[in-house]
Amino acid sequence: MKDNSYASVMARKNEIMKKAVGIDYSKYEIEGIAFDYEKMMDEVGYSLEEVIKIQSETSVGNTPLVELKQINRLVKTISPKSKGARIFLKDEGANPSGSFKDRRAAVSVYEAQKRGYKGVIAATSGNYGAAVASQAAKRGLKCIIVQETFDSRGKGQPEIVEKARACEAYGAEVIQLSVGPELFYYFLLLLEETGYFNASLYTPFGIAGVETLGSELNQQMIEKTGKSPDYVVVTNAGGGNLTGTTRGLQKTGADDTKIIAASVDLSGLHMASDTDFNRKSFTTGHTGFGIPFATFPDRSDVPRNAARALRYMDRYLIVTQGETFYVTELLSQLEGMQRGPAGNTSLCAAISLAKELDENETIVVQETEYTGAGKCPSAQLTFARENGIVVRTGDPKENNPGSEIVLPESPEQLHYTEMEMEKIKTSYIKQAVKKYGKKDFSETELAFMAKDLKLAKETVQEIIALLN
Repeated sequence: MKDNSYASVMARKNEIMKKAVGIDYSKYEIEGIAFDYEKMMDEVGYSLEEVIKIQSETSVGNTPLVELKQINRLVKTISPKSKGARIFLKDEGANPSGSFKDRRAAVSVYEAQKRGYKGVIAATSGNYGAAVASQAAKRGLKCIIVQETFDSRGKGQPEIVEKARACEAYGAEVIQLSVGPELFYYFLLLLEETGYFNASLYTPFGIAGVETLGSELNQQMIEKTGKSPDYVVVTNAGGGNLTGTTRGLQKTGADDTKIIAASVDLSGLHMASDTDFNRKSFTTGHTGFGIPFATFPDRSDVPRNAARALRYMDRYLIVTQGETFYVTELLSQLEGMQRGPAGNTSLCAAISLAKELDENETIVVQETEYTGAGKCPSAQLTFARENGIVVRTGDPKENNPGSEIVLPESPEQLHYTEMEMEKIKTSYIKQAVKKYGKKDFSETELAFMAKDLKLAKETVQEIIALLN
């Protein structure tokens, strides 16, 4: 009998993960913080064309690209003369389970089937659970989704509960837990006991699946406008969306396209806090995941995270919850597209950005997601009020995460806050110093960090010297 105490299971995590993912991460290790990222990605074993074929077998991908003509007219009316870039939207809600995460799940579930696993497991409270459950059903595999759902009062966010219903509809078993460290423990225990495949968000398989999103939207933009997009705005949380999309863009020649990350401001709220858990009101891409995963990507459930946002990000824009809810309604009422809040986070940033750009420039918002009873603004704002959060109209700059959600009174009030990339990259280096317990890094490690941060090696050395 194995010792299934918390300490014992956590001590076996590397062994469990190796069996559950089928990847020997040790062969990519170079030295300290450095590992061979490109080799790890290449050894997924599938070309872009092969991934497209895998996804087409289960009706994933080939989603429409829509020009938001009514919103673009609105943007022109609130922009200075000759400003107001054209906004296009990649409608990923057309995928089988209603989000871009079908692309990630398609490759992971295909790999599980090919390797002879009987089922798949994923730990997620988001759209990825529905995507894995849907793809598992299509491939005839069993599926377990582990969700962090409740606070200590047994209250679950309507968006998470909605996603649980979706997973169950596809035949998955859903295990719901309260917020805290037990999530990863139960996840490991289930992987060990079932022998199922870990369909992690952060494996090379998942990122390779998202590359088709970048390649598709680039080809569609060339067909529609004669050129690659000038800007692509990506809702950022764990970083896989941004990483995969950018890699797909680059593989199809869009080297000059600027990659803009967008997250909802939830500063001051701790994602592992029982009291803060339900004060964030929705679970879409927000700073509670976006910043920690950008500054230390290897905090994920696999030894080396294939999602490394700072390798590809040019700018990072932050919007408020109230603005995202407002833009969700704006998309519904002006474009006749009722979609959930995840993609509307990046649409919110794109509208503000478009006002500053020349009218001949183009922006692609690279995803939408399905909506449902628990994902609509009405359900989420009602839940916020029940948790003592003030919901009102006014200036969204007065938004206070966890205390007050301020809905704009007019589209002119939509804005973004620019994150200082230098501070984020410095934080990455601080995390490396802390996690690896050293202040001096080898030339190999410095070269790796320079690539991870999209900086010159000399700049990395200067930041380390300043920290020391």
